Amino acid sequence: MLQRNLGSQGLKVSSIGLGCMGMSSTYGRADDKESITSIRQAVVNGISLFDTANVYGNGHNEKLLGKALKGVDKQVTVATKVGIQEMQLNQKRVNGRPDYIRSEVEKSLIRLDREYIDLYYLHRVDPDVPIEESIGEMSRLVEEGKVKYIGISEASLSTIKRAHQTHPITAVQSEYSLWSRGVEKEIMPYLQANEIGFVAYSPLGRGFFADDFSLDASKEDVRQYLPRFQGDNLTANQEVFKVIRNLSQKLGITSSQLALAWLLQKNSNLIAIPGSKSIQHINENIASSYIDLDDKIIHILDKTFDESNTHGSRYPSMLMDELEK
Repeated sequence: MLQRNLGSQGLKVSSIGLGCMGMSSTYGRADDKESITSIRQAVVNGISLFDTANVYGNGHNEKLLGKALKGVDKQVTVATKVGIQEMQLNQKRVNGRPDYIRSEVEKSLIRLDREYIDLYYLHRVDPDVPIEESIGEMSRLVEEGKVKYIGISEASLSTIKRAHQTHPITAVQSEYSLWSRGVEKEIMPYLQANEIGFVAYSPLGRGFFADDFSLDASKEDVRQYLPRFQGDNLTANQEVFKVIRNLSQKLGITSSQLALAWLLQKNSNLIAIPGSKSIQHINENIASSYIDLDDKIIHILDKTFDESNTHGSRYPSMLMDELEK
C-alpha cells in the first residue's frame, strides 16, 4: 500500500485510510462481527489509518475499532474526534470547551483501549469558544502524552491559521469529492504551502459514486435526510453520474476507483478515508491508489463535476450552519 506523509511532524500513513463511521449504523444496519473482520483484513492489506469519533454510534464506533485493533501487531494510526456532543439529526450540539475536550479524551482512550490517541481532531469549531482555547487544551494533551498529533475538521481558512499558530496542525479534515470541492480554492493551497496534511472524508460522496449505490430504507440510513439524496436532486445527480460510470467502464475500473484515483492525483499531501463495511469494497478502494489517470480524464472529471453541476447541499440547513464558511 502506498504511503504518504500527513503533515510535517513525522506522521506517515497509507494513502487510503478507512472511515469507520458507517460501521455504527449511520448508513443503514451494520454487523459488528463483519465490521471487525473487515477492519482486521484492512490492516493485513496495508491500510494504516483508521478514522472514528466519540459521537459515532454514541461511543460504539470507538469501542468497535478498539476491539478490532486489539492485539494487531502492525503499526496503525488511530484518529478520533471531539467537539460534537450529539449525533442525532437536527439535534447536534457543538462543544469546544477545554473542560469538555479533557473529559472526552479520557472516555475515548478507554473505549479505544489505547494509551494515547495518534491523531485527535476538533470535530467542529465552536463559535462560542475561541479556537485558541480549544486547540490550547488539545496542545496540553499532547504535552501530557495522551495525544500525539492534532487536527481540525470543517474549519475556515482563518480559523485554520489561528489554530496552526496555537499548536502545529498535522491534518485538516473536510468533505472532499467530485461533488464537494469547496476546499480547492483557498484551503488546499494554504495547507500545501505550510506542509499540513489534508484528509478527505466522504470521498465517494457518501457512497453515491459506487456502482452498487442504493439507499437503505431503514431510518438508520441518514442519507435519506440529506438534500443531495432527495427527490429531483437525486435524479439530477444520477444523470451527471452517468459520465463517471461510462468513463470507468472504458478504463476497465469501477466508478468508485475512478473517483478515488481522481482525488489522490489532485493533491500529494491528501489522504482519502472512504467508509466501507465489506472487505470487497475495501480492497477495491486500495486498488484505486495504484491507478494513474491521464490529464484528459482529469480534465473531463473536473469540468463535469464542477460545483454548479451538483444538485442539493451537503447537509440540511441546520447542519450546514455548523460548518465554518
